[in-house]
Amino acid sequence: MSGRVRARVLVEGVVQGVGFRPFVYGLATGLGLDGLVGNDERGVFIEVEGAPATVEEFLARLRTSPPPLASIERVSTGAIPATGEPGFVIAGSATGGRRRALVSPDVATCADCLREMDDPADRRYGYAFTNCTNCGPRFTIVRGVPYDRANTTMAAFAMCEECAREYEDPADRRFHAQPVCCPACGPRLRLLDRDGREAGGDPVDGAARLLEGGRVVAVKGLGGYHLAAVAACEAAVTALRRRKHREDKPFAVMVPDLAAARRLCDVDGVEERLLTSRARPIVLLRRRPDAGIASLVAPGNGWLGLMLPYSPLHHLLLGRLAAPIVLTSGNVSDEPIVYLDEEAVARLGGIADAFLTHDRRIHTRTDDSVVRVFRGGELPIRRSRGYVPQPLALAWPFPRPVLGCGAELKHTFCLARDDQAFVSHHIGDLENYETLRSFTEGVGHFSSLFDVVPEVLAHDLHPEYLSTKHALEQEGVDLVGVQHHHAHVASCLADNGVAGPVIGVAFDGLGYGEDGTLWGGEFLIADLAGFRRAGHLATVPMPGGAAAIRQPWRMAAAYLDLACRGDVPAGLDVVRRNAARWEAVLALARHGVGAPVTSSMGRLFDAVAAIVGDRDTITYEGQAAIELEQWADREEEGAYPCHLEGEEPFVVPGAELVRAVVEDVRAGAGRAVVAARFHNAVARAVADGCDRLRQASGLATVALSGGVFQNLLLLTRATALLEERGFHVLTHRRVPPNDGGISLGQAAVAGARDRLGRACGQPP
Repeated sequence: MSGRVRARVLVEGVVQGVGFRPFVYGLATGLGLDGLVGNDERGVFIEVEGAPATVEEFLARLRTSPPPLASIERVSTGAIPATGEPGFVIAGSATGGRRRALVSPDVATCADCLREMDDPADRRYGYAFTNCTNCGPRFTIVRGVPYDRANTTMAAFAMCEECAREYEDPADRRFHAQPVCCPACGPRLRLLDRDGREAGGDPVDGAARLLEGGRVVAVKGLGGYHLAAVAACEAAVTALRRRKHREDKPFAVMVPDLAAARRLCDVDGVEERLLTSRARPIVLLRRRPDAGIASLVAPGNGWLGLMLPYSPLHHLLLGRLAAPIVLTSGNVSDEPIVYLDEEAVARLGGIADAFLTHDRRIHTRTDDSVVRVFRGGELPIRRSRGYVPQPLALAWPFPRPVLGCGAELKHTFCLARDDQAFVSHHIGDLENYETLRSFTEGVGHFSSLFDVVPEVLAHDLHPEYLSTKHALEQEGVDLVGVQHHHAHVASCLADNGVAGPVIGVAFDGLGYGEDGTLWGGEFLIADLAGFRRAGHLATVPMPGGAAAIRQPWRMAAAYLDLACRGDVPAGLDVVRRNAARWEAVLALARHGVGAPVTSSMGRLFDAVAAIVGDRDTITYEGQAAIELEQWADREEEGAYPCHLEGEEPFVVPGAELVRAVVEDVRAGAGRAVVAARFHNAVARAVADGCDRLRQASGLATVALSGGVFQNLLLLTRATALLEERGFHVLTHRRVPPNDGGISLGQAAVAGARDRLGRACGQPP
């Protein structure tokens, strides 16, 4: 034993279920070291013994060359007495301590598994559940930790002799791959008719024939059921829209490969990297004029959401069809995605003509993620499958565990402890019992997986949000109310590792303000713990309240009444189209009856869309603003005047912008020019407002957040103007700027107040 040392090592991060133990085994035995490796609640524990220089080399390579799916957050080492025991072994999993081990997201099928599936001589040829330590389901099948087969939904499938041999062989690619299986012992596919009766023959071939015949097929994916139809088939896409009650919102499209993606959309290098990443998100891409798909896939939309196959079943189905398919969440609009087999036929039987399903249970429903590219980087729109539950490392520790309860639309929750934030998968719009149950069950699952028992609950100020009501019903915890737009800015700060103070610009649809009005066009001076409202869009009434969200022409009426001082030109198309109800709606706006006031930038975009185009009603959130962005001429550099009014908090006069819009429309300017000048004016108002606040505060960093900043034209123009004026601009990179990022902001605010001992959001 002379000259030998023994080190105890703990590796934390995403290191279970990703081939880390066989990697350690191969590294140690290749270097001639002795010892052991195993899993516990914290991660992977290692004891390694040998010559000092060799042990040092082992530790260096451990950090620099981990398996592809591993994400190391921390490596702790310490010296222990050498034992002289020869050999290196893989120990059994240890239990009993505080759980800190992380769970990998679901991972797209790797190239090795695809080769096996395509090889007629391989026993997994054409098998729809092929996986290994480098790919396959993870988060959606995990029931507990450590990440062992017994704690997944694969526990129901006993491994055959061949799979068990692979599973136990440290040199095999499937060593301790928990979902390992094959046709002899694993899950099996079934094709059911809409009444739940099983069809004969090969299920994939049967489903492909139905799709080719114009049918709608429900396909069980990793995180739930999808509804599929051939994207080029007008009749099938029309039927899917009608049955799903989804009038206009674009459908996602799955394409067989990159070549097919390029036939439908322009794809640059960054977009290609995102499409082919292990997460396999839906990527929003600029649509080609000659894209060969049905008109109702994305009606009136210049962008398409494309994704590549990410499960073996998708590869088999797309390989059989060799054509793009619509692949949209398996639900009726506004309901959560269906993921339980016993509910699928009952809830989707009125939409799908058949079901391509299987008997591996999904433990956690998880929608597809959605991203787009901004300035060569990833801008998340929906962070879910492929990303969750990967924690976000933060720059500051949480003194106590926190639950950020989230907002109402695009709901997520966030559990945070130490220096990690676990932002949940996309839950949906928290407006009914089913989504509320998904929220509460999800919190329980995350709490169990990551051993986080929240002592602080952070919630929105809106008293009618179900997430707020849930928080207020809890006992034995401290409650922290966080203003909606402060949470947006704090989310952007946490996303970028910046504590503030900064100038925060939060533009969205609506959020409950500290004065009881509905905010949404806000300039804040903010740090993580507090804020003050330093400027905002001028308030206007929302005639009819929530009806004004669904019917943008009502916001047009309110803005036109202010902009034209009660003398609205009768010749405007929006007035003519809605003449029968115009005066009644104006009466609501003028008298304040059923017309709450708002400073919402989203509602201003709605009003301009109704004036410039014909978007009087919407069928999905943000539709009017999305169309207004797409109408805009990217080459137009003109901007309408917009003069900030008053001292802090200054006011951005939206009516002045609307007045300029009306003048251009009456002068015959095309909607592309008007839409562009309006966007340019809002971007200039952002820069002017930040300039004014810099003069008063000395702050030169700006954080842009809120759903309106999903608008790439506005985000690009505003960022460029701010940078031209010497500002450092923070935008979102890891969580969405929309309400899907609110829960992170809430948790960050609660943690900051905990660290500073602030009971409330005192301004910085």
